[in-house]
Amino acid sequence: MEAPAAGPRSLVVVKLGGSLLTRKKEVEKLRPKVLVRLAEELADSRPVPLLLLHGAGSFGHPSAARFGLARAPAGPPAERARGGAIVSAEVRRLHLAVLRALVNAGAAPWSVPVANLARNREGALAELELRPFTAALERGLLPVAFGDVVPDDSWGLSILSADTLAVELAGRLAARRVVFATDVPGLLEGAPGSRRTVVAEVSEATVAALEPTSGATDVTGGIGAKLRAMLRIARGGADAALISGLTGGAVSRAVRGESVYGSWAHARTP
Repeated sequence: MEAPAAGPRSLVVVKLGGSLLTRKKEVEKLRPKVLVRLAEELADSRPVPLLLLHGAGSFGHPSAARFGLARAPAGPPAERARGGAIVSAEVRRLHLAVLRALVNAGAAPWSVPVANLARNREGALAELELRPFTAALERGLLPVAFGDVVPDDSWGLSILSADTLAVELAGRLAARRVVFATDVPGLLEGAPGSRRTVVAEVSEATVAALEPTSGATDVTGGIGAKLRAMLRIARGGADAALISGLTGGAVSRAVRGESVYGSWAHARTP
């Protein structure tokens, strides 16, 4: 793999969650007003260099779960291949909607699908080609990638989540900050139905105390996987935030460097 980018940290990685862009309990259901507003916020963030990732939400998670693409194969290879093709087509429909919204907002998005750039092994990232991302940034474009089905050396095909991409790209491109925008204001503590507060600082103890949650299908690990990703990013030298993308202006303020309300894992120096 290529070495991390040299020079001062300036890049901001933004990951728009599938639960933010779509209604995850409905099949391929966009939140169009939310998408339009977020695209406008990202377009207005210039001249901050950005790299955008997005999840699949209701455009990929249900089918990925149905065909078991996040775990070792349990059925015929042809069935897994069929499932991979279906999920690949579904998530690209969402990706096209994201690109259109960004173009309409005045941004210059550049699609960087990872299916031909990445390789998994037993469901974990083994290789990712970096050059298409850096080439887009060098040309003043906004690279846009997404969680996808990728080749897997052991399982044939498997899921590469946008959260995993965020960790990998933040480290290798020496990002300054990673913003995870979701449909919640951060990690909530307190019993459901009671007055809940946001955990401001994410730590290893925070993750260890999490209890399994239920709800809409999520084949990429849910909130626990996201928090572990944030800790890895912080250990790599970048701030990581979990904030609400439903709050107008929150994403744009976080991109500009403000300390937005939410849960944070702050950069740690060795």
